[in-house]
Amino acid sequence: MWRSRAMHTQTDKFTLPSQAEKQSPISTVRTDLAIESHERLSKDATAIAGLSLDREQFDTFTRIRMKVSSREASEAMGKVQGEYVTFEVPDMRFRDPELYEAVAVALSDEVRRLMNRDTSAPVLVVGLGNWNVTPDALGPLVIDHLFVTRHLYNVMPEVLDEGFRSVCAIAPGVLGITGIESLEIVKGVVDRINPALVLVIDALAAGSVERVLTTIQIADSGISPGAGIGNYRKAFSRESLGVPVLAIGIPTVVDLGTIMQKAIDRTADRYDPLSALHEAEKTEILTQLLEPLGDRLIVTPKEIDQFIEDMATVIAMGLNLALHPVMSLEDARVLLH
Repeated sequence: MWRSRAMHTQTDKFTLPSQAEKQSPISTVRTDLAIESHERLSKDATAIAGLSLDREQFDTFTRIRMKVSSREASEAMGKVQGEYVTFEVPDMRFRDPELYEAVAVALSDEVRRLMNRDTSAPVLVVGLGNWNVTPDALGPLVIDHLFVTRHLYNVMPEVLDEGFRSVCAIAPGVLGITGIESLEIVKGVVDRINPALVLVIDALAAGSVERVLTTIQIADSGISPGAGIGNYRKAFSRESLGVPVLAIGIPTVVDLGTIMQKAIDRTADRYDPLSALHEAEKTEILTQLLEPLGDRLIVTPKEIDQFIEDMATVIAMGLNLALHPVMSLEDARVLLH
């Protein structure tokens, strides 16, 4: 589904997100999360030049800042060079409004830091995904809760105090609905309105059940929609759009093959006959089990309808705070209703 990057100028085009994911030597497990790619590296990952990770624990969540700044690190990670910020919030599924607000504030701080631009610079927010498919509707739902102002600057500038910025938003849909690549639609809008930044929201795929709806990823390396589930679309990046791209996402699904692979691995650890299986044999078992089902199956929680609404409000609240420095938390709450 996605990837990421902020105001960083990327001149090395050797590995766009789709290519990096397809060629990643880490694992066949599908994931959009940089932190999971890092976890699958060997124990000596710290020796890779250009790869750094900083983890900080707060009361209710953990923030991880990871920088991939060399070709070697990018190839090892299977990720485009850039900065990836991950929030791990184990209790986010418990629907605690106070926790949601704390995460939204932390999210806004990171977005503001990664934007690293004049607070008045215009921003285009893009909500990727299919609004007809609940696990993929995160982007369009976030757009519903954003405080957009570009039109007000054009017709009623007197109603906006200093501290607001010009923000516009679009949910371009998906190729199967529009017949047009999302990138083509967004590129046309970018060329027309000339924003200083494109901020892309998309649902992600996780490589573990534990990270579904408990993890937020922000990054400045662009995004390849559908990558986490093997449905690669054209990448959103500074190279393709001509402006910096900052991406935000939450994993809403996990591949059934990934779940089954982990189940086999854990079972093998406990039972000697299975521990002798080679990786190729495990893959063959999975292939035989999944073959009657056709293509890969994607799993999402049964409560996804409510969860996706909650996650959209968390991201929207964080973005409203980040994009409009004058906005208070109380103002952000009001916009959600």
